[in-house]
Amino acid sequence: MRPNSAQQAAELALSRAHRPTMVAVTTERARREARASDRRPRRLSPLDGTPVVWKDLFDIAGVPTTAGSALLAGAPPAARDAALVRRLRDLGMVTIGKTNLSEFAFSGLGINGHFGTPVNPLDPARVPGGSSSGAAVAVATGIAPLAVGTDTSGSIRVPAAFTGTVGYRASHGRYGRNDFRALSPTLDCIGFVARSVRGIRLLDHLLAPPSDGAPAHRAVIPTGEWLDDCTPDIRSAFEDAVHRLQRTGITVTTRGVPALDQAQRLLDEHGTIVGAEAYATYGGLTGVEPATARRLRHNANVTAELVQRAMPQLRSSFRTDLAGAVLLCPTVRHGAPRIAELLASNTAYDAANASTLRTTMALSYLGACGVSLPVPGAGILVSAPEGKDATALATAQLFERELFPHEGVHRVTPRSARAELK
Repeated sequence: MRPNSAQQAAELALSRAHRPTMVAVTTERARREARASDRRPRRLSPLDGTPVVWKDLFDIAGVPTTAGSALLAGAPPAARDAALVRRLRDLGMVTIGKTNLSEFAFSGLGINGHFGTPVNPLDPARVPGGSSSGAAVAVATGIAPLAVGTDTSGSIRVPAAFTGTVGYRASHGRYGRNDFRALSPTLDCIGFVARSVRGIRLLDHLLAPPSDGAPAHRAVIPTGEWLDDCTPDIRSAFEDAVHRLQRTGITVTTRGVPALDQAQRLLDEHGTIVGAEAYATYGGLTGVEPATARRLRHNANVTAELVQRAMPQLRSSFRTDLAGAVLLCPTVRHGAPRIAELLASNTAYDAANASTLRTTMALSYLGACGVSLPVPGAGILVSAPEGKDATALATAQLFERELFPHEGVHRVTPRSARAELK
C-alpha cells in the first residue's frame, strides 16, 4: 500500500535502510522531519515530506562523513549540514541517512571492502556501479525515491545504468558551490538518482535558476569507439532504443564529434585531471583499500597540465559540434562485471574500472551534463554541453516517454502531489 503521509513514507524508508546500501541511518531526524511535514498547515514545496538519502560525502549534522573509507569511519560527527542538505531540508524533504560508495568516490565499480558492496538488485553477482553505488541501490530497492550523490567521471550515470535507474549529472556549480568532500574539485558535480526523469526535473526546478527547458528533437550518435567498442548486447539494446525514438519523429544523426575524439586522445596520452587531483589529496595515505592504492599509484606522476589548459577550448568546440542537438550513446560499453571475477584478478579489476568509466569520463572532461536512462541490460546516455541542463533534462524526459509510454513506476512518496517523483 502506498504511504499517504510523510511519517508513513519515512517509516517505510527506515524499515528498508540497511547496510551495505546505507552506512548511516538518521532515524530520529527522519521521524522528526516527517512529523513536522505532516503537521504543517501549508507545504514548503511539492516535495515536502519526501524521503531522500545522501552519498556519504555530504555532511549531515551529528553523523561522521566517511567518504566510504575505513580511515574516516571514526571521524568526529559533522557539526552542521552541508549547504545542499540544508536546501532540501528547507523544501521539506526528509533525510533518511547516508549511502555507501567506492572509497573516496574513486572508482566506477562500487565495490567497498570496508562497508561492504551494495547489492545490485538486478543481479547480486554483479557490481552496482560507482562511485554512487549506495545511492543507485537505495532508489532501485525503494529505500527512497531520490538519492543525492556526486559525479566526477561517471559516478552517478554508471550506477544508474547498472541498476536500472535514472541518473543525472548536473553542470559544475549548478546548485551553488560544492561543499561535499572533494575527489576532483575541477570536475566534481552534484548528481541525482531517481526512478524517473520527472522527479529529478522537479527538484532541479526548485533548486536552479529558471532557464529554457525546451527539449531537443535532434540527437547525434558519435562515430568511433563510443559505439564500436560496445559489447553486442549493449549495442543491440542501444540501437533498439534509437530505432524506437526515430519512429516517434526524433531526428538521429550518426557522425563524428571532433571535440569528443580529441578529448579522449588527450586523456589517453597525458592522464586525467581526476587522477592527478585524487593523488594530490589521497596519495600520501596508508591503509587505503588495495584497489584504491593501485589507482593512486597509477596517477602518482600525472600532472594533467596540458589536459587542463586544453579544456576550455574543447568545451567550446563541443558545443559547436553539437549545434543544438544532444549527444546520444550507451552510458557504459558493457554490462555490469561480476564481482567474483574482479576480486580474483587485480588486472581484471583495474581494466573493468577503466572501461566502465571511459565514455562518461571523456564527457565529464568536456563539462557535459547528462541523464542516463535505463534500457534492458544497459543505459542510454543523453548529454548536452555545460550549462544546458534544462535542455538535457527536458530531452531525457521526452525520450523516456517515447521509450516507455505504458510503464508505471513504483512510488514510495506520500500524498498524491508527490507523485512527481514517480
